[in-house]
Amino acid sequence: MAKRSLQASDEGIRKAKQAFKRKGWTQEYLAAEVGLETRQPIWKFFTGKPIDRHVFHDICCVLDLETSEIAQNIVIDEETEPETQSDSPIEHHQTTLDIDVLVQKLRSIHHERIQAQCGTLHLLDIAKPINLNDIYIDVNIFEEISSYRWVNMNDLQNPESYEKKGFAINRGSQARISGLDAVRKYAKMLVFGKPGSGKTTFLQSLALICNRGFFQPNYLPIFINLKNFTEDTREYSQLSLFNYIYEYFVNFDVADTELTTVLDEGKALILLDGLDEIIGEDADIIINKIRIFIEKFYKNQIIITCRFAYHLKFRGFTEVEIADFNKNQIAAFAQRWFLAFAKNSPVQAQVLANKFMQKLLLAENAQILELATTPILLNLTCLVFQSREDFPTDHSQLYKQALDLLLVRWDESRGIKRDQVYRQLSLADKIKLLCHIASVSFRQGIHFISATRLQQIIAVHLASLPNATHDTYALEIESKSVIRAIEIQHGLLIERARDIYSFSHLSFQEYFAARDIVANINNKGLEELVCHLYEPRWREVFLLSVGMLNNADDLLLLIKSKIDELPHKNRKLHDFLQWLKQKSDQVTTIYHCASVRAFYFTISLPPEHPLAGNQDLAISLDRQLASSLNGDLAIDLALTHALAVSLRMTAEIFSQRIGTLKLALDLKYLLNNQASWQTLLQEVTNKLPRSHQDRKILNSWWKNHGRDWTEELRSLMMTHRQIGYDWQFNQQDLQYLQHYWNANKLLLDCLKAALNINYDVKNYLEKSLFSQDNFKIDTHILDDSIL
Repeated sequence: MAKRSLQASDEGIRKAKQAFKRKGWTQEYLAAEVGLETRQPIWKFFTGKPIDRHVFHDICCVLDLETSEIAQNIVIDEETEPETQSDSPIEHHQTTLDIDVLVQKLRSIHHERIQAQCGTLHLLDIAKPINLNDIYIDVNIFEEISSYRWVNMNDLQNPESYEKKGFAINRGSQARISGLDAVRKYAKMLVFGKPGSGKTTFLQSLALICNRGFFQPNYLPIFINLKNFTEDTREYSQLSLFNYIYEYFVNFDVADTELTTVLDEGKALILLDGLDEIIGEDADIIINKIRIFIEKFYKNQIIITCRFAYHLKFRGFTEVEIADFNKNQIAAFAQRWFLAFAKNSPVQAQVLANKFMQKLLLAENAQILELATTPILLNLTCLVFQSREDFPTDHSQLYKQALDLLLVRWDESRGIKRDQVYRQLSLADKIKLLCHIASVSFRQGIHFISATRLQQIIAVHLASLPNATHDTYALEIESKSVIRAIEIQHGLLIERARDIYSFSHLSFQEYFAARDIVANINNKGLEELVCHLYEPRWREVFLLSVGMLNNADDLLLLIKSKIDELPHKNRKLHDFLQWLKQKSDQVTTIYHCASVRAFYFTISLPPEHPLAGNQDLAISLDRQLASSLNGDLAIDLALTHALAVSLRMTAEIFSQRIGTLKLALDLKYLLNNQASWQTLLQEVTNKLPRSHQDRKILNSWWKNHGRDWTEELRSLMMTHRQIGYDWQFNQQDLQYLQHYWNANKLLLDCLKAALNINYDVKNYLEKSLFSQDNFKIDTHILDDSIL
């Protein structure tokens, strides 16, 4: 095949000289930009002499010129024979065969290198590498970049987000597609994602399946770590991306023309990993080398990965975003993780993964579930879970490890040093800044922050640092740089929509807010914190704060004091708690006193109440309740159940449910030693009609006598067991009851999370849960709202 050259036309030379003048470069600089060792081809270009067509095209690209507008007709190199054009189908078929053979030749040569580059994975805190195929879960892709959307801030926040413990970003009807489907759909793709979202492993997986012939079997896979390319280019400034790739093949006697042919024909899958890792003074030059390569070999399929906030465009590239893991992906990853690292059999790994997911989906671990949507943090949660087959009660230690990973270790492990302005802040300064942002926004109930407001918060903090500038304009510029650095380097702040930011995980905002409270602790601060006791969004902040405090006694006692104020505000709650104390004091039991009060609290609620009969909290106070109940508690629970069956009964179903009702009233096995009470209960039961009667007769009986019979049963329970009262709670009463229950549960969880607490204080608080001793009602504030 003839070697072709190109030369500039007179008009092309004129346009090229104008473009060159606009650049303000020397010919030596232009030669370096193109990757030439001498400026001789540059001189030939500007004098209209023939030069290699690839070099000609590179020069045009660097000068932002179209090759077709600069070049004359193709000139044939004197050292080669003229190349004749042929439309012969036979010759075209032969050319196709030749390129396919050439691709397979290079694939065979490159196969081992791709396996070495992409076949294994090193995870932090894991001593040994792992085969990527043993752990990889295919990512999902959003075809729209969230930070490009113009939306109202109010449209972002889902009102149920605190119930779900996540920001619940509203992405409308946008669907996810698998990473592989996205690659099949788009030939040129720029993949964005936060740190640890799986960008590199996604490209590695593509390289491997291409290498094994499962995807693009007739393409040459090429994987480039752009950080390595950047470092090598600094040592050899004239090294182009093409030459960087060719360096491997030259060892196998592959001619550069062979690699050029494959690339010219668009038969390569080019995977460029870590565009954001091209940093330093010469970053623009290196990026330009990549741009030249992309535009020169435009026919190939090219995929580039990059972190968010790196605003760089490539012509013809579709920009997509890696989605967080969903629950199915988390479960699949966990199963593979425990099989790979815990040295389990497949069956044992599946059992452990199932246990992992069961624990992860518990309400108290909702914050950990939210973290686990990011693959790098999911690996951390698996590590934490592995040793004890459970998650720590004190979540602050897990968050601390996660933040250490994102703030320091993730970039450090790969030898990356980024933004110089941000690097001037010490790690302690960075943490203080993040605490300040979290504290200000969280206290104001703000979770999505406008870019302007975020800059203001950061500028105020920067101005407070030693030797800081107080120039408003300079602080504004620095604050913008800091926002960008936090997003690129750590992924702790994310641009959720155009100029709207939030912490990447709600858990991180809560952690930093709690850390700010603990760092600035005083009596006033504690009292301000306790004012938020009945706000669900502050729950995790309370738990994190008590876990981080050197002495949690004062905060815990303040919480108890705040809880004890609540019955002063609602008459029904006051009366209910008075009865609760009297009833629980009367029963003879082996169980923890607070557990008994929690037990009677729930069984005395209306049957339709969500907490009715829920004994989870009572059992957490005394595990003995999880086994068979005995004594008074067993009798009262059975009677409460019978009353609930009666209250739910209707005339239409009475004929079908009368047997259930009678069975619920058959308590002989519990009343062996209480003959009189058994007789009274049997008398009430005997007033029910016989079960074998006609359906219409039975239904009619309940319609006419059911309510009276139910009230007789209730009266019997109230008189002889002091249970079954119809409290007639209204909506406000129920709200106070819920607040009281939630606050006691929070106090109990805080006692479990507290690492530094006086034993006597802990013992007192546990025993006083759901207890209101010797308080007086302030009639002036009865039924006032606590909100």
